[in-house]
Amino acid sequence: MQSAIHILICCNDERGFAENMVEIKNLTKYYGTHPAVQDISFTVGDHEVLGFLGPNGAGKSTTMNMITGCLPSTSGTVLVDGHDIAKDPIAVKRKIGYLPEIPPVYPDMRVYDYLTFAAGLKGIPRTERKKQVAHAMERLHITDVQKRIIGNLSKGYRQRVGFAMALLGSPKFLILDEPTVGLDPTQVMEVRRLIQDLAQEHTIIFSTHILAEVTAVCERVVIINKGQIRAVDTIANLEASVGGDLHLRLKIEGEITKVTEIVRNTEGVLSVDDVEFDSQGINAFTVTVASESVRKPLMSRLIAEDCMVLEITSVKSSLEDVFVKLTAPTREQTREEAFEELGKEMDAQREAEEAAKNAAANADENEKEAKD
Repeated sequence: MQSAIHILICCNDERGFAENMVEIKNLTKYYGTHPAVQDISFTVGDHEVLGFLGPNGAGKSTTMNMITGCLPSTSGTVLVDGHDIAKDPIAVKRKIGYLPEIPPVYPDMRVYDYLTFAAGLKGIPRTERKKQVAHAMERLHITDVQKRIIGNLSKGYRQRVGFAMALLGSPKFLILDEPTVGLDPTQVMEVRRLIQDLAQEHTIIFSTHILAEVTAVCERVVIINKGQIRAVDTIANLEASVGGDLHLRLKIEGEITKVTEIVRNTEGVLSVDDVEFDSQGINAFTVTVASESVRKPLMSRLIAEDCMVLEITSVKSSLEDVFVKLTAPTREQTREEAFEELGKEMDAQREAEEAAKNAAANADENEKEAKD
């Protein structure tokens, strides 16, 4: 079977540019001689929820920071609703709501005061701030905690406050960077429902390495690894692309050594994996076969040898299979390389944080000047 790395293709959207809310062209970021992001291109359609997938250190946060204007790119173009982030950053930032992995909330402020302050930083006119803050709190179901100090809230509620901040200014485009990390299952379900609801009014990029979250809320995904895009397509197409060999899940009653030998020696069986004890005398097997035609002779041989087949099901390839094939390391990383890569990631994060602080300081200064 061909490696999925070779058969997956980064597909260009067939939709016209008028329907693309975001267009990324040949985006690249170097830290010295180290390429954090290399020549990536993709589009996001209007009202689409796009999953942005990759392992830790793949370049997801660097890409998000370049799209939002928090980090300058080395080369390439980011267009948001037709505006170039490099040529017209203010216009682009007004169209973006950004929720970083760690929500930028002030723990010593009350929820309402913080959101009012954030609305001022975003340049929302004084006459509209109260209305927008109230609407954001209502959308996120945090009106009942508006007078509470943020630091005393649960992590789930602090995440909601961060979401509310991102919604201020009625942005057309939302970037959510790892929004479910650290949340309990109930909170994760709430975030999923919220993202699906927000997609009715917003275009969303949902960055994560948790595959179940992407499968639950996205139809199309971008997979990035080591700063390079490995695939852009719908989840259904990507799962189909790792087809080829067929996987069967068998539950068989019989002596395990005897059953395993019969299965392994059946023509067309390529491998037997994931043998699990089910109950006394019953075991489960995952069997890789060359084609569907192997199923009948395999069943016949087992029955002829007095092995009872209690269950047989086909195992569908999943997004996890695609992800593993596209992001698996090609060789073992040395300890020195691992430390070097970690250092570069830390430098990138510090640079992004410094850029965000400078942007906030400029916003404070602009607000002060407007008051004067």
